Amino acid sequence: MHNLLHPGLMVNSLYDINPEELKQKGIRGVIFDLDNTIIPWGTSEMCPQITEWIRNLLNAGFKISLVSNNKQRRVQEIAERFDIPFVARACKPAKTGFRQAVAAMNLNMDQVAVVGDQLFTDILGGNRLGLFTIWVLPLSSREFIGTKIHRFFEKLAVCLLFSKNDRPRKK
Repeated sequence: MHNLLHPGLMVNSLYDINPEELKQKGIRGVIFDLDNTIIPWGTSEMCPQITEWIRNLLNAGFKISLVSNNKQRRVQEIAERFDIPFVARACKPAKTGFRQAVAAMNLNMDQVAVVGDQLFTDILGGNRLGLFTIWVLPLSSREFIGTKIHRFFEKLAVCLLFSKNDRPRKK
């Protein structure tokens, strides 16, 4: 279970992800979680800096897709801003949504990274398929009630599975 919950990279924010390092690892596509990864939960407002960061990834030649457990309309609204494919109601950590996103980007599994804020959905789901996983701290403490329950178990898993120096933390 430890390997399935251990991300390939842990960062405090999206801005700590180095696109050149991803390219060196052979990564050509990035699957992003939506809520609390690229937009705060419960809003459609995207920080201009994150919008710019994602556009820079696209301009650098990366393919991007969204995979979210959220509703179709909400995920589609964000995906259309960037003209990228998406999977809504993905039932993460199920493999199906991740597979669909990889196929939509026309890439191989070893060419794709998953970026998300939750161990038990984003990281577990990506690791189950052998994708490179990047765990980012959530943008906001506001969350869906189900996510709050997951966070309790996430904190427990972090204490049990990660050394103190390996744990991501806010700056």
